[in-house]
Amino acid sequence: MIRLLEATGFEVVEAVDNGVLLRAALLRHRPDVAVVDVRLPPSFTDEGLVAAIAARQEIPGLPVLVLSQYVEQLYARELLADNAGGVGYLLKDRVGNVEEFVAAVRRVAAGGTAMDPEVISQLLGRRPTPIAQLTPREREVLELIAQGRSNSAVAAAMFVSEKAVGKHISSIFGKFDLPPSDDDNRRVRAVLTYLQEQ
Repeated sequence: MIRLLEATGFEVVEAVDNGVLLRAALLRHRPDVAVVDVRLPPSFTDEGLVAAIAARQEIPGLPVLVLSQYVEQLYARELLADNAGGVGYLLKDRVGNVEEFVAAVRRVAAGGTAMDPEVISQLLGRRPTPIAQLTPREREVLELIAQGRSNSAVAAAMFVSEKAVGKHISSIFGKFDLPPSDDDNRRVRAVLTYLQEQ
């Protein structure tokens, strides 16, 4: 990120790796724009966003562009609530389009707003339901899983390979925002999501 910003004409005054240092750096440097990751150590939850909101309370209008893997609706609303301008909220996959990313950084630095379309959709409650995002084949796989069938039983019922079933299940997990976890059974969570919409 530092190399990308410097290569596109920005001067990076400091890079930090946790919320406490971020807030202190924002207050010390009062940058033209801060590019902030929502999830920072130690808990990798919302430290970056919380630090940015706190800094904006002390320096109203401090330009902040937030990057996140997912939309944190509560904090996104809080970030936008002060109406002071100079805010942005982008999903990290947007950084891949360097021109759009740099334009967003410049817009926020100039006091404008740069909002990811997905963030806007979620804040306005227009996000399609997870089930609506599934292809017919993925829905069929999930229906069979909800009946308690194993991958091999699903494959047999659908006349496809177990590998194909595995690919469909991976896609379902992605569409349901179910990353790998030691604490949760993604298969069960996917079925629960399916059952809630039935």
